[in-house]
Amino acid sequence: MTVDALSGTTSFDACLQLFEQYPLAVTRHAADGGSLSMVLLNRTAGRAVFFVLTQARDDLFVIRSWYHHDGIDQAIRPGEPGPGPIRELITGSMPVPRDGALLGWVTDSQVTALLAVYCRAPDPWDGAVPEPQIRVMPMEGTKEVLHWPPFTASPLGDGRFWEYVQRGEVVDVGSIADRSTGQVFWVPSQDRWSAGPGYIVVMANLPADEYWLPAGVYLDHWTLREGIQAPPVNWLLSLPGVIDLSGRLR
Repeated sequence: MTVDALSGTTSFDACLQLFEQYPLAVTRHAADGGSLSMVLLNRTAGRAVFFVLTQARDDLFVIRSWYHHDGIDQAIRPGEPGPGPIRELITGSMPVPRDGALLGWVTDSQVTALLAVYCRAPDPWDGAVPEPQIRVMPMEGTKEVLHWPPFTASPLGDGRFWEYVQRGEVVDVGSIADRSTGQVFWVPSQDRWSAGPGYIVVMANLPADEYWLPAGVYLDHWTLREGIQAPPVNWLLSLPGVIDLSGRLR
């Protein structure tokens, strides 16, 4: 799902639409005066290409390539039509949920998998950082066919991601974790050579208005596919670097 490509819409208006329609994709940066940004995924070139769209001021957006050497660094102002390819890039791209977002896949009003979002933009701009990704972490004990998202193997490869959000099948679990002190923990991977996401431990069943988050251990779906079980909760919570996620996902 992308921004509506209305006839005659300027690049600036298209940027405004993106920030209004996809608040879950918006990051607020306190360090530089409260500017807003979002990551965009574009596939018109036949491959996944990422960009960062920043609202620097009320009257100024800037779009940049994820990788500095890719060459796009374009200011977008109101009343200026701007280059046609830039407008096509904006209207043809899919926003990526903001870095650090914790989402949930809902089956029969129950969260059965957590989705951890990683899309921190390069800083400095030409710095080397991994490309954006969403890691699917089902709850241990759930059955793949019945309870895992249809996009489990490639969340950003499914162009219907925001349709799932609109239908309530993908929800923002961060709002539950924020208010549940001592209930939701992030356990980072202990293998410094591994890109694995670690574990999320939920200590008690946590209710929301339209769904609930069950107690359990959530881990990378590739690990579950290999038949590897999660370690005991007490052992996980004794490891270094464990973080209580309450208040950290706003």
